[in-house]
Parts: sequence; C-alpha cells; structure tokens
Amino acid sequence: MKQEEKQRWRRKLLGKRLSLMEEEWREKSDRLKDNLHNLSLFTEAKTILAYFSFRQEPDLSPLFTDNHRWGFPRCVGKTLSWHFWQVGDKIQTGAYGIREPHPDALLVTPTEVDLILVPGVACDYKGYRLGYGGGFYDRMLSAPEWQNIPTMGIVFDFAYVPQLPVDEWDKQLDSVCTN
Repeated sequence: MKQEEKQRWRRKLLGKRLSLMEEEWREKSDRLKDNLHNLSLFTEAKTILAYFSFRQEPDLSPLFTDNHRWGFPRCVGKTLSWHFWQVGDKIQTGAYGIREPHPDALLVTPTEVDLILVPGVACDYKGYRLGYGGGFYDRMLSAPEWQNIPTMGIVFDFAYVPQLPVDEWDKQLDSVCTN
C-alpha cells in the first residue's frame, strides 16, 4: 500500500518537475541556490556533498565554483561512493544515466564532510524524503559513519509537502531548503 502511494507521489511530482519550462526551472533553481547560500549551515561548511542535477532536479551548479570542497556520488552496486570534484574535473555518465565524477577521483571520507545536500522527488515538513525508490541515500544515512553529519533535502517549493508516506527504513533529514 505505501509503495503504491509513494509511486503516485513520484508520478505526480516528477511530472510537475519535468513539465517546468527551462526559464521557470532556472528561476526556481536560482532562488533555491540563493536561499541555500544564505543559510549558516551551508556557509560555515567546508566540505559539502552534493549532486549533479538529473531529471530537472534543482540545479546547484553555480555554487560549485565557490570556496567549499565538493563531493559527488557515484552509484557502485547498491551504494554511493563519494568523490571530490571541482570545476574542470572529469565527469562521466554512470548508472541510471546520472552524471558522476571519474572513478579515479579522490574518495571523500565521512569524517571530512560538514553537510550533505540530498536531492529528492519530494520532502515533507518532518524532513522525510521521497527519492526515486532505489534506497541509495537511506542505506548510506543508516550507516553509523554518516549518521551525525547534517543533512538537508533540496526540492522545489511544490515538492515540499505536509506529509509523505513513510516506511521504517526511511531516514529523516535534518532540514529542507526550497525556493
């Protein structure tokens, strides 16, 4: 039942996100980026885990040239492997058609990370996130070495909803940033 409900949410919100015109998507992304840039949790972080926009997720790429150290995921089997990346470094298309750093890029260890920006299809007011259904972030955030690092969901305003269906394995995020 919950899985069917989650699928309905995914279809609805992904459809809405994918129907955004380029200009509206860019405006929403820029507002979200500005909101993020004004948060002390973000500005005080030295090493931030982020993502390359996929399927019209909010685009944070204008931030990738600032003074932070950035880490990005690679899908390796059923896990996320995090690598340092900076503008100019190689990017490849990996599993699921998602852009990711080259496998030879330096690995990020959890002890180096100050903030994790988590993409999603939606987030609710309690910090629960609806992803694509692969469980990559829930598995990672369940591991002891990642549990004390601040997490922030990144979604557009229409995908920030009062309540989402939640399973026992779903991990609550510390905060959410939207446009």
